[in-house]
Amino acid sequence: MEARKVILYRIYIAFFLICIFGIVVIIQIGKIQFVQGNYWKDKADSLMLQYITIDAARGNIFAEDGVNLLATSVPIYDVHFDTRAGAITSEIFSANVDSLAHGLSLLFKDKSQQDYRQQLVTARAKKERYHLIRRGISYPELQQLKQLPVFRMGRYKGGLLVEQKSKRELPFRELAKRTIGTMRDVKPVGIEEAFNDELKGVSGKRLMQKISGNTWKPVNDKDEIEPKDGNDIITTIDRNIQDVAENSLEEHLRLRNADHGCAILMEVETGEIKAIANLSRTKDSSYVENFNYAIAEATEPGSTFKMASMLAAIDDGFVDTSDVQFVGNGETVYFGHKMEDAHPPHESRLTVSKIFATSSNVGTSRIIYNNYAKRPQDFIDKLHSFGLGTPLGLQIKGEGQPLVKNTTDKSWSGISLPWISIGYESKLTPLQILAFYNAVANNGRMIRPKFVKEVRHRGQLVHSYPTEIIRDSIASQVALAKVRGLMEGVVQYGSGAVLNKSPYKVAGKTGTARINKPKFGYNKNNVSYQASFVGYFPADRPKYSCIVVVYAPSNDVYYGGAVAAPVFKDIADKVYSTRLDLHAAPLEKDTNVSNPLPVSKAGDQKDMVRVLDEMQIVHTTVSEASWVGSSADKNAVSLSPRKYTQGGVPNVVGMGLRDALFLLENEGLNVKVMGRGHVVHQSLTAGSSYKKGQTISLELR
Repeated sequence: MEARKVILYRIYIAFFLICIFGIVVIIQIGKIQFVQGNYWKDKADSLMLQYITIDAARGNIFAEDGVNLLATSVPIYDVHFDTRAGAITSEIFSANVDSLAHGLSLLFKDKSQQDYRQQLVTARAKKERYHLIRRGISYPELQQLKQLPVFRMGRYKGGLLVEQKSKRELPFRELAKRTIGTMRDVKPVGIEEAFNDELKGVSGKRLMQKISGNTWKPVNDKDEIEPKDGNDIITTIDRNIQDVAENSLEEHLRLRNADHGCAILMEVETGEIKAIANLSRTKDSSYVENFNYAIAEATEPGSTFKMASMLAAIDDGFVDTSDVQFVGNGETVYFGHKMEDAHPPHESRLTVSKIFATSSNVGTSRIIYNNYAKRPQDFIDKLHSFGLGTPLGLQIKGEGQPLVKNTTDKSWSGISLPWISIGYESKLTPLQILAFYNAVANNGRMIRPKFVKEVRHRGQLVHSYPTEIIRDSIASQVALAKVRGLMEGVVQYGSGAVLNKSPYKVAGKTGTARINKPKFGYNKNNVSYQASFVGYFPADRPKYSCIVVVYAPSNDVYYGGAVAAPVFKDIADKVYSTRLDLHAAPLEKDTNVSNPLPVSKAGDQKDMVRVLDEMQIVHTTVSEASWVGSSADKNAVSLSPRKYTQGGVPNVVGMGLRDALFLLENEGLNVKVMGRGHVVHQSLTAGSSYKKGQTISLELR
């Protein structure tokens, strides 16, 4: 019995000691958690080391001159606030919170002073060490932010935490936007995607130490692997011609109330794409570049395909340009299916030249059917020998799949041969059609279209892309010469006569095709069309080839000669006016005329000085002035600064539209434009206050 008491006594003592130990442990945990918690957390943070990736600066994308930026990266900043920074006492915070809230409201114009004050006070009460102030602010905004109360105490003392990032910008907005491309889409596209390995550079690493506020600071420079900036891409795009192509295309799309359209200008000998415009109508009836129709949309080409049919028949020796073909009243029937010309012919018998010039469906189909009906695969093989039906293999992805069907295809029927001959039952993209016409202009040599010509790093050449030949010759020189004559006839007296008054000779072909797409409502009672014009100039010395395609024009005008050819003319006129080597004879200077010195629109001083220097015109400069206006006397051009109140509406009167948009949109204003030319009036007075998102109207003349 005594032994049992001893054992129980020992058990009670052990249990008591265990309880005491547990209580001590619980007390210590509470002390660490609630009394010493911040100390040990900061201690742990201070011991955290990690290699952080340093992103390389992404390379720029330039126009062909290597000067005009088409895409670049600009720094943006995310700013946070450490409300418990060491120097921010309760007294300092209380004394400055109103002024800080007022400054934030004035700077960002997105919240009232009271809203910002409540936000800051709540963050301070919650002891937030990484409170978000704003994301994606610009460098000038950051400099203003640093001057606000509390923040101007310094980076760590004032609690301002700044994280730098980069944002991809297109300085010319919509200009060749889809061809330049982006890496931000779900599916990256364009030059940005195709040349990403060149542009992105090589990331570096830096040993960083985590400090309070969930921020990191470098340990030392010895543990750093420097990032290597990305290479620059020099494209083939001519900015000035691109601008004309887009403006002209948009003007005529609006005029015809068309769904979308595209235009491409290519250099004949090199295949360099000098301009590529793609515009589609949005729900609000504006036109934007959101899809690259020029390289991606394969459709039935219609009458522009007739040149391939004629080249095949002439090259195989079946017809000559002077041969005569019976066309009757412009109607014929193949296996119960009626084919007719858009306009009844003036004569029942037409020469091959007249058939091509007037784009006769009946004449073209009869030439092909009469000579290839017993061996249709020979005709198809001939088309494939021209490079039709085979992808071009472009530098950028997204090329539409071409289709020139074979006689073995399940869809081949008795009417396939005549209908293929006039541009149906086949599919080609605008660029694939242009490459074929370009080969005809280039004496039969087919060139692969090119968008990028060089890769450079800090101005030094890294890699160049030479001209690539797809086919040395698509046909005999005799046949090529004859079809070139046919194309000149189209402009001289045929469906492309709108171009026959140009000071340079144009050769080309119009096209009008019915669109078999539910989107456009193609049926017997509601027909949509695709209008196009493709050709080259000068016809006697081909330097450039060009194609314009307009999809679903309305307003009762849909023929290629009326809808697409005017855009072709605008582009060709721009090229001709800026390329003196295209002129048949050099222009003579009239010594009897006294030319005054030119006066430029107001704009960027660097750009203006560059132009004046190139023209060797004596001029003044204005130190520390980014934006200037100009005036001229007999001897020199004088530049004067354009000033506006900081935080006020910029003065853009006298500027061109691009410079005006750059200034106003950077201030957060929505811009509405009326007219063309330079700005003569702005709805908001220069220097007046405004709110971000406010609309300003510009009148141009």
